[in-house]
Amino acid sequence: MSRLLEVTGLTRRFGGLTAVDGVDLALAQGELVSVIGPNGAGKTTFFNLVTGLDRPDGGQVLFDGEDITGRPAEQLAQRGLARTFQHGRVFANLSVLDNVLVGAHTRLRAVRPRAGGIPGAGALAELALALLQPPAVTREERQLRDEALEIIALFGERLAPRVDHPAYSLSYANRRRVEIARALALRPRLLLLDEPTAGMNESETVEMLEIIRTLKSRGQSILLIEHKLDLVMQLSDRVVVLDDGRKIAEGLPGDVRNDPGVIEAYLGHRQVGEAERTEAVA
Repeated sequence: MSRLLEVTGLTRRFGGLTAVDGVDLALAQGELVSVIGPNGAGKTTFFNLVTGLDRPDGGQVLFDGEDITGRPAEQLAQRGLARTFQHGRVFANLSVLDNVLVGAHTRLRAVRPRAGGIPGAGALAELALALLQPPAVTREERQLRDEALEIIALFGERLAPRVDHPAYSLSYANRRRVEIARALALRPRLLLLDEPTAGMNESETVEMLEIIRTLKSRGQSILLIEHKLDLVMQLSDRVVVLDDGRKIAEGLPGDVRNDPGVIEAYLGHRQVGEAERTEAVA
């Protein structure tokens, strides 16, 4: 499989603290790679560097062979990188459907009329142009709406009956679902999920696992940060482990589960019994 994402020597310092320390990571087309590690390991900072929300102090990020190091987030979205955040971000006053449609903004192709080019255009001209949409605009908006509804349907009864509800009225778990749906509306070549099951109970976590599994079966390339290691072990093709900003392990889920360095990172000491070992990495 060809490499879709290739990160080499990625580094970010904040004063005397090195949050990401020379991390290498590669992800092939259609692969799901999980990034795990204790709190403060540098996982979200790593995501921020890859997706253009922060600039690295060193290293390189290649996306489909193109150097995207330090490019702004909006440019990377146009290239097909979509992400969610550790603390869900939705537009509270927009409906579920409109939140998802926001994710498709980089895909708009039809020209939207604007009154700014009309001499003396005022509020009435703006209203007229809004009402008299060219056919290409109308077709595109209808197509995007249909696609958004298909994406929402992926989340079943959790979101489908709530398409017209404002996001502020949703439960925390449903806001997280809306955020993922919005990312999918971009039609991402690479989807980066930052703790998608945070704050979810056991049954909600199982539902999210199945959604991610469905996306993976469709060929979606995914980079995942997740603290619920049972989910990580079930979904991942490979697992990368960070601790204190450094990569301390990488490999198949079963190999990483039994890596002494990983167990030490999670428990804080080497001498652990089998019960503790299972609890730490199961």
